[in-house]
Amino acid sequence: MIIEEATFSDISPLCELLALLFEQEQEFKPDKVKQRAALNVLVCNPQRGRVFVLRDDETVLGMVSVQVVVSTACGGDVLLLEDLVVSPACRNRGYGSALLDHTVDFARRSGYKRITLLTDSLNAEARRFYGRHGFSCSSMTPYRMLF
Repeated sequence: MIIEEATFSDISPLCELLALLFEQEQEFKPDKVKQRAALNVLVCNPQRGRVFVLRDDETVLGMVSVQVVVSTACGGDVLLLEDLVVSPACRNRGYGSALLDHTVDFARRSGYKRITLLTDSLNAEARRFYGRHGFSCSSMTPYRMLF
């Protein structure tokens, strides 16, 4: 298994993984056109964010995406962890932990000051997973305005 930055040729299998992820969430629905457009931006513009893939030979087994945001509170760039998903057949093997650890290491080496993420409030397994990896629940409450 290796973890590396996604390439343009990874976008189709990444869309499949994102469809699995969004089927679990209350607020979002899979939309391959939207997911393909966003992944294209991230893969082709590393200054906007990164997509890391976990692969076995040429097969993509999991992915994590992060986006760069400027934080006035932190005084610099921070990351928003947008998506972390592992193929259902490959879960419970430590692959999600490997992707998350890789992302945290990347953030530290690159000088980012914080990683923020959101989880579905009903997804207790995800909340436990992130807690085991040192993330804590914030007192901040997200609000959204969708267009």
